[in-house]
Amino acid sequence: MQNTGPTQDPKDAGPKPPFEAKSQDRPGIEAKMNPRPDYGESSYKGLGRLKDRVALITGGDSGIGRAVALAFAREGAHVAIAYLSEHGDAKETAQAVKEAGREAITIPGDLADEAHCRKVIEETARKFGRIDILVNNAAEQGKAAERFEDIDAARVERTFRVNIMAMFHLVRHALPHMKEGSAIINVASIQAYQPSPNILDYASTKGAIVTFSKGLAQDLIQRGIRVNVVAPGPVWTPLIEQSFPAEKVATFGKDSPMQRPAQPAELAPAFVFLASNEASYINGEVLGVTGGKPLS
Repeated sequence: MQNTGPTQDPKDAGPKPPFEAKSQDRPGIEAKMNPRPDYGESSYKGLGRLKDRVALITGGDSGIGRAVALAFAREGAHVAIAYLSEHGDAKETAQAVKEAGREAITIPGDLADEAHCRKVIEETARKFGRIDILVNNAAEQGKAAERFEDIDAARVERTFRVNIMAMFHLVRHALPHMKEGSAIINVASIQAYQPSPNILDYASTKGAIVTFSKGLAQDLIQRGIRVNVVAPGPVWTPLIEQSFPAEKVATFGKDSPMQRPAQPAELAPAFVFLASNEASYINGEVLGVTGGKPLS
């Protein structure tokens, strides 16, 4: 994403399709993408809004998670990065956090396993003593199905385990390490409102995340903990190349009102805002970063 001035057309703030027509096996690797996603390395300027806080970001190795990790670090937070197995990507993200002068740890493993969810929380709390911000960003998205019948039971179960059940487990295990003023940010999607049939399992979990978050917000605010949601539209991340055929990758985001996908760096400010004291009266809300696609 280019540095933007007040007169720049937002449609020109990031690369537009056509992109390199390429698919990847799961899990997608950011280092293999062309163009590489912009996670804010040369553009994000911190203002100390999260000074000395501790953030845990799932799916923090790449894409939106990497951009949020960098932004949080430049705002003054220490960061724990949970990820599946993309070790090179995770190492690059951790290095970006450290170059911002903050501490980083990486925790690999599969969030489909409740025991690993507990381990992620325990390792973060052991390292930093507490958790001030929990970002539930990790997501499972399978290959786009040609027919509904191709979305089989095993795929549906795994998608729900990673995308929604892990949120229940992570929040439950994190709460003993969170105190008044903490924040939870869950990641939904435009898919919760405009579901695509070929990834209907994924879209269904995103709808569940919205419902989960709105209910959780009503409960946890009694403990002084806010819960909110960011709902991205099309974003240029490794999830795209691992999920769609090459011809879809090449034109990804073209049907957006912006005529392009978002870059991860364009999502990060929404997370910083919801995590900061500037959002102290915002709770149970869905903040859409969709480029103009309506959440309806």
